Amino acid sequence: MENQCQCKWSMKSQIESDYHNREWGIPVSSDDIHFEFITLEGAQAGLSWHTILSKRLTYQKAFKNFDIKEVAKFTQDNVEELLQNKGIVRHKQKINSTINNAQCFLNIQEEFGSFNKYIWSFVDFEPINNNWEDEAQVPSSTGLSDTISKDLKKRGFKFVGSTTIYAYMQASGLVNDHVTSCFRHQDSLDAQKDFKKNIKK
Repeated sequence: MENQCQCKWSMKSQIESDYHNREWGIPVSSDDIHFEFITLEGAQAGLSWHTILSKRLTYQKAFKNFDIKEVAKFTQDNVEELLQNKGIVRHKQKINSTINNAQCFLNIQEEFGSFNKYIWSFVDFEPINNNWEDEAQVPSSTGLSDTISKDLKKRGFKFVGSTTIYAYMQASGLVNDHVTSCFRHQDSLDAQKDFKKNIKK
């Protein structure tokens, strides 16, 4: 891995490199992972991604491994407990938004069968493949992230601005934004083949 070219943003630290090399840009089909990624991207607002990744294991423990049904049942007592947890971002609105968003996830699951079906319908179940040669070309938001953000907000979600949603789209593989020189660009394309075989529309 060390001798292969990869996206420059991921070379700032080992934790960012590991995340990039194992997960970022690979299509997600699990609702719990979608929930985790949206939660982490929302928590990142105003902070570095390194900070969030360094707290990820604590987040997974604090939020029941991002079990949507479990988090949706969290009470004010849980919120107060989480505000004392130094291993996560102790921001009351962000904590409350995670619980709120879990409840919104359940509503989408009831309406569409799964959040996965809902979110992938925005790209007609086909990942968007960009061919950026330089990271400076990669946008921070797009018209599509605007659309998804607005729809999520309409459904009651919090901390889902367009920039946050585009970062989530990149993470969950709805869009492949690995630069073309990055070895993971092709890995993402290969992973899409299995995803397309197994996706239930």
